[in-house]
Amino acid sequence: MAILFTRRLELVPITLDLVEAVLLDHRADVARIAGARLPDAWPGPALIERAFSASLDAIRSDPEGRLWGDRLMITRGEDRRVVGSVVFHGRPCPRGTVEIGYGVEGASQGEGYGSEAVCAAVDWALVQPGVRAVTATTLPWHTASVHILERAGLRATGWDFHETLGDLQVFERWGAAPVPASVDATAVVPARA
Repeated sequence: MAILFTRRLELVPITLDLVEAVLLDHRADVARIAGARLPDAWPGPALIERAFSASLDAIRSDPEGRLWGDRLMITRGEDRRVVGSVVFHGRPCPRGTVEIGYGVEGASQGEGYGSEAVCAAVDWALVQPGVRAVTATTLPWHTASVHILERAGLRATGWDFHETLGDLQVFERWGAAPVPASVDATAVVPARA
């Protein structure tokens, strides 16, 4: 999987080694694997468990499928730092949809990193084989998340109910929706080993 470059970010593929280091709370290994400085409060095992909604055993049994499209948000330039992640909940389902999720660490929120990364990840996903649509859910009162999804071309299409969170607004973007490209296609390079 390739690194995606945006104006301010590198979206670096998340690997099984990285997930294992996070879950084992080996921050030095996480920073080395990511090639970037980590924020004090990110990442942590609870975040990874929420983000991937799968056990480590499930991820180990099918890392390519489970980590499909998942990337760290790393700032470009000399002071490379992890500011968040954008993840899909596995490879496309038989209908051709993938669900996206994302998070930006607290000190970097409100700077547009979420929008930049989600736009690039959605654009990337919609040109992958077997993908017809990208979906997402968010709490309706979470206006920052709603704005990020709308900037990425997703539109509210309905509601879903989550046992713990309650009502979630469902967003979708189908492959035919015209949205300006957010990824510099000439700057995509193979991922580091």
